[in-house]
Amino acid sequence: MYNPGEEQKKEYQDYVKQVTPTHSLWKNMAKAFLTGGIICVIGQGIMNYAQTLGLDREAAGAWTSIVLVLLSVLLTGFNIYPGIAKFGGAGALVPITGFANSVAAPAIEFQKEGQVFGIGCKIFTIAGPVILYGVFTSWVLGVIYWVMKGMGVV
Repeated sequence: MYNPGEEQKKEYQDYVKQVTPTHSLWKNMAKAFLTGGIICVIGQGIMNYAQTLGLDREAAGAWTSIVLVLLSVLLTGFNIYPGIAKFGGAGALVPITGFANSVAAPAIEFQKEGQVFGIGCKIFTIAGPVILYGVFTSWVLGVIYWVMKGMGVV
């Protein structure tokens, strides 16, 4: 017995298989490792250079973070960082440079809507939840530490 519905389902499934992108887990992990590693090497180079200028380790680390954020924002502004993130995946999005990109990208995208309703309202659309849950988790852990210290456990 001929059933046209089954044939259409098969054609649709074949079409879905054809247009669905395939990803290689190992290839993606290698690209993320390479991208994250390059960012870390750049950061280490900045830190080493800052220390040669006479800064102590803590001050050099702070300057390293500042310079990496600045570079990330500049690369986002010139539309270069999205390509790096597309290639490197989590390797580009997990370090501090990815966080800076997640703040700068909406600010750049929505600047045409004005300072208040564009940049002001949209700047933390991506980074806002990270900041919120980071601050909240820090507060919870601080309360736990305070209670444990009061009990003499810590």
